[in-house]
Amino acid sequence: MAVSSSPNVVQAVAEYGRQLFRFIRGRVRSTEEAEDILQEVWYQFALLPAAEELESASGWLYRVARNKIIDNFRKKRPELLPDEPDSILALVLSDDGSPEAELFRNAFWDELQAALDELPPAQADVFVQNELEGKTMQQIADETGTPLKTIISRKGYAVKHLRVRLAALYQDLNP
Repeated sequence: MAVSSSPNVVQAVAEYGRQLFRFIRGRVRSTEEAEDILQEVWYQFALLPAAEELESASGWLYRVARNKIIDNFRKKRPELLPDEPDSILALVLSDDGSPEAELFRNAFWDELQAALDELPPAQADVFVQNELEGKTMQQIADETGTPLKTIISRKGYAVKHLRVRLAALYQDLNP
């Protein structure tokens, strides 16, 4: 399928290009990743058969960008906490070398460890093995001889506790 260069696409790039790039760049590890994602967003926009009929081009562009960022994280890294805001994950995984990012990363890992220490050992073990070591729930169940539903339940309790316990970090990040 040929990509159109209609005035609508050119106008959208001119109108939203810089803002959209800043939005994406603030949520990914590198400028190169941001450029790749932005290119995918513009390509998808150019393929729309009736882009001029969109109620909100900016809303569509940001929604697609957000989805592409999420897809990018899923491809490269396992989620540390399912359903946590992308901005926390982006900061924890960033390698930009800024003192602020390093400070946040250290605080995050310290808080995560403290929160894990508050959990019953079985819940903390399941969380660590699944989220940090990359084992599947079934692998954990097989290795421990524990029913899969029990493993799933333990992980669920751990995630709920960690969400509550780490909420202060999220609030610090988004005052």
